[in-house]
Amino acid sequence: MGPAGTAAVRDADGAALPHGFWAAVRVWLEKPQVANRRLCGAAVHAEGMVPLGEGGEAPPAPAAAGGGAGREERGGAEELGRLWREVRGQLSLPLPPLRPWGGPSELRAVLRTLLPRGRQPGPPATELVLQDVCNGTVTFLPLEENTEGRYLLKKCNIYQIQLTHIKDEEWSVSVVAPFPEDWFSDGIAYPKLAWLGNELLSKLAKWSVEQKPSEFKSTLSLISVAKYSKVYQDLKEKYKEMVKVWPEVTDPEKFVYEDVAIATYLLILWEEERKEKGLTKKQSFVDLGCGNGLLVHILNNEGHSGRGIDVRRRKIWDMYGPETHLEESTIMPGDSHLFPDTDWLIGNHSDELTPWIPVIAARSSYSCRYFVLPCCFFDFHGKYSRRQSKKTQYREYLDFVAQVGSVCGFHVEEDCLRIPSTKRVSLIGKSRTYTPTESALIDKQITQFINNRRTCAVITCDRRVGFNHKDHCDDVREEAGSELPENETETAGTTWMPGFQPREKVEQIRNCASLPREFVDDVVLNVANLLLNSSPQKSCSNMQDGNTNAWNQGESLSLKEVAEHLNKETLKRLKSECGGLQTLLKNNHQVFEVLNGRVHIRDWRKEKPSSKTKPEVKRRLSAEAFKTRLCWFFIHHPDGCSLPSESCPYAHGTEELRQSQIIKKKKHIQ
Repeated sequence: MGPAGTAAVRDADGAALPHGFWAAVRVWLEKPQVANRRLCGAAVHAEGMVPLGEGGEAPPAPAAAGGGAGREERGGAEELGRLWREVRGQLSLPLPPLRPWGGPSELRAVLRTLLPRGRQPGPPATELVLQDVCNGTVTFLPLEENTEGRYLLKKCNIYQIQLTHIKDEEWSVSVVAPFPEDWFSDGIAYPKLAWLGNELLSKLAKWSVEQKPSEFKSTLSLISVAKYSKVYQDLKEKYKEMVKVWPEVTDPEKFVYEDVAIATYLLILWEEERKEKGLTKKQSFVDLGCGNGLLVHILNNEGHSGRGIDVRRRKIWDMYGPETHLEESTIMPGDSHLFPDTDWLIGNHSDELTPWIPVIAARSSYSCRYFVLPCCFFDFHGKYSRRQSKKTQYREYLDFVAQVGSVCGFHVEEDCLRIPSTKRVSLIGKSRTYTPTESALIDKQITQFINNRRTCAVITCDRRVGFNHKDHCDDVREEAGSELPENETETAGTTWMPGFQPREKVEQIRNCASLPREFVDDVVLNVANLLLNSSPQKSCSNMQDGNTNAWNQGESLSLKEVAEHLNKETLKRLKSECGGLQTLLKNNHQVFEVLNGRVHIRDWRKEKPSSKTKPEVKRRLSAEAFKTRLCWFFIHHPDGCSLPSESCPYAHGTEELRQSQIIKKKKHIQ
């Protein structure tokens, strides 16, 4: 075997290795797509221990044990033992140390299939992976199936990962292979040898000492990854034209492909549910807070009857056609918004409705199920208030929504979706924990839980303004019902929480764009002068109009330091806008650059065009906007603009101003 690469690893706390190495190997076995972007995942078919006899040969397989043996350790191990004996006989070269050495004469075997990604993905690749814990090796043996259904060893793609103890807390991780680079075939399912030695090795070394267990489950843990990959590529191709005609101001690629991914997940989840229950009819659904309605459009097109409801109509709704059922309506949690004939309720970034969806599902019918993808943090009564500092806010909120589902009598399952969003954990209620005869008891439990949450919120609010209440919400749970006003108790049968505030029909613009121009200009000038007058000044040479001048770049300050220099009225006005001071400064990107919480004066000589934008789009946008606005630096900076007039995209004086082509187009359309 020849080495493909070696990386040194130092275990700083003396606890990560070798345990961390096996955790890193587990990532590569189960989630290879995090390292190899050409893969969409791996399907693990069987896992268990395979025995080795003296000299590394496997003894005859023992007789099958009676009873319902689990796939991983009994049935799986027996099948893997048979497979290993077949493959071991085909090895014409030694694979040290695949033999017992000072430890148990067993190897842990995993049979997996690697799944390439892409519109026209390559064929899946099957591997038998052997882990020798005693000797710190993991050997990957590629297999191919012959016409008789037997696996044959593909010797051209064999490689082994080794962990070696050097001294003290120093270790090395190596990749070795018995054959040269040109024996490694496709570079997709079977990575090139150079990639293994450079990319994979560095990732394994990093993962081995990180010791940062994820708060969340692996992606797509409840459905088939292979099936997801195929369906997703088909739907992505089918609905890719939506990106070109997207009429909303939101990013089309993000929102289109995110909804395609969510639709893919639901379609597979529902297909597997039909198989489990022996159903032929496709499930019905209602999407509460459906937004742009694309998810509803896709599910309707794929044969599922259902509708979407949102408080505000979107422009894109008119493009879907009559087959897509969308309603503009306000949803108030109560008896008037139940869905007894619906199989599934969907809450995709449903904001204030998120915690209510398990409740609505539980009270709609005993057979109603739900799927929620929480994003913004809402309780039953308003914004969610944190209660546990040891968890991240996101993890705490997910646990709260899961708790709501449990209180409502659901077996709550969690899964992580593959979508372009930081909030991608879904919670699913497919089955109940109680019998239909216990529905009244569960309904009473739900009511008490909602009232307790409301009472605790009131007490928390009162504490903030100085009232003296008991320290724990548990102490007042028995009094929750009596603390509701009389008129609210009477209406509890129709509206479950009087005072519930749905989102506003007309969306408020709170991104500093609606602030008066004079106010914004004043803040920009104050902050710029603050940076320019801070010492020491950062200056650099500038050639303009034939003269060499020192152009003042000013100093960088943190957002906190900038805020401390602004008056209270200005800050109060900015705080009423989403993002506040930071948003205003980022909006004025001609003047400022905000990086990692620090504010800088922008130097346009250092600007490079974004690599994310296509060249033809860059040229068009540049031509349309060129010289359509005055240059702030030409007017306000003590040294003028750092660029000569012909290079600056902004006008150096009113005589250079030209009318925006974008405005002309809008006038023409009108």
